Amino acid sequence: MPTELKIIHQKQFIEMENKYITVAYKLYSIEDGEREFTEEATVEHPFQFISGLGLTLDAFEEQIKGLNAGDKFDFTIACTDAYGEYDEDHVIDLPKDIFLIDGKFDNEHIKAGAIVPLMTAEGQHINGSVVEVKDDVVVMDMNHPLAGCDLNFVGEVVTSREASNEELAEMARMMSGGCGGGCGSCGGGCGDHDCGDDCGCEGGCCH
Repeated sequence: MPTELKIIHQKQFIEMENKYITVAYKLYSIEDGEREFTEEATVEHPFQFISGLGLTLDAFEEQIKGLNAGDKFDFTIACTDAYGEYDEDHVIDLPKDIFLIDGKFDNEHIKAGAIVPLMTAEGQHINGSVVEVKDDVVVMDMNHPLAGCDLNFVGEVVTSREASNEELAEMARMMSGGCGGGCGSCGGGCGDHDCGDDCGCEGGCCH
């Protein structure tokens, strides 16, 4: 390939893969035929990401990245392309001593129904849901909250343009920093609890 054409091809690839995109949407989860409103990103506070960096579900990005600002969308992602089926093996027992603060069990935050930020042995930050607190263990559900659900996104593209070098650099900084990650409304955060080698399920953002 001639050098000039090769440079043009690479530039087009970068533009296509690294776009700064913001979207406003309503998300509905669908399970056993039941459609339930889950969350909303408004025009004033849209979900934002840079394509090509693995910040969103692949299926979500594939639907969005070819659209232009002002385009509306309504699509559904099958659970197999989102967060997979619910897996009973991802409900695990963790020793209570990893939830100690100053030698005392963290009763304030570790209780049934609480969403707890954890860290795997590899340093990955994930969220788990407390199922039950027993005498010596905490039963945690490490499935994503939307596991087993199809995801219906209805909304519009607010912004879609080539990402600037500054935006790419800032996103790289956020990704390398561990916490945050620029994932918009994914929530959670970074906790100090280390769940050891047992937490192998994938967490992260719901888009």
